[in-house]
Amino acid sequence: MVFLLGLGAAWETIVHLIDIRPQVLPAPSLIAASGWEHRTTILGHAVATLGVTVAGFGVSLACAWGIAIAIDFSPLLRRGFIPLLVASQTIPIIAIAPLMIIWFGFGLLPKILVVALVTFFPVTIGLVEGFANADREASALLRSMGAGRIREFMLVRLPSALPRFFTSLRIGITYAVIGAIFAEYVGAKEGLGIYMSVQKNAFRTDLVLAAVAVTAVVSIALYLSTYLIERLVIPWSFKERKMADER
Repeated sequence: MVFLLGLGAAWETIVHLIDIRPQVLPAPSLIAASGWEHRTTILGHAVATLGVTVAGFGVSLACAWGIAIAIDFSPLLRRGFIPLLVASQTIPIIAIAPLMIIWFGFGLLPKILVVALVTFFPVTIGLVEGFANADREASALLRSMGAGRIREFMLVRLPSALPRFFTSLRIGITYAVIGAIFAEYVGAKEGLGIYMSVQKNAFRTDLVLAAVAVTAVVSIALYLSTYLIERLVIPWSFKERKMADER
């Protein structure tokens, strides 16, 4: 926080000393004043972006869990799907996003698909690796007691994968906001992406940066919310991490 305040003060001072035009680099005070003046409009666009982010990330999570569980139950699928997952991340979003608009129009669906495409890879890989790193001795013990594959998965492999899942969840949720904004740049009627595009064309750099600041706040809030969910879902992992930090 102290660093950010110092950076803001330096920024403000440099802008006034060099007399930089607001269209090029507005002072933080101007950004804050303009953002507050247009807060209702910016908030409305932020809500639209948040809706796309949550919807797209929800689809991403559903796909990630389905693919990861299927891979864990089938070594053949592991050999086939992992290369495809890696290859999917080589597709530039800047190329695929306009195609989504052509294929599915300007509604909510193409934006949700862009967000899902951007975010499902880290979550899927986190789950796959979490399942694979389950305690082998615990699995063998359950098998010796007559437990089936599904019971072993529920009692051993799933709990062991959850810490890695939440780590990948934090990576994915930050990508989700970026993906939603990029999708809005390509085609949308509302959202922070289209708002920034309109204000950029109007040379309102102050409002563009105000929207960027709101984007950062939304991303940080979603990121921090994953810790709260993790604490509720797997409290033992949270306590173990806290004990490790205290040592």
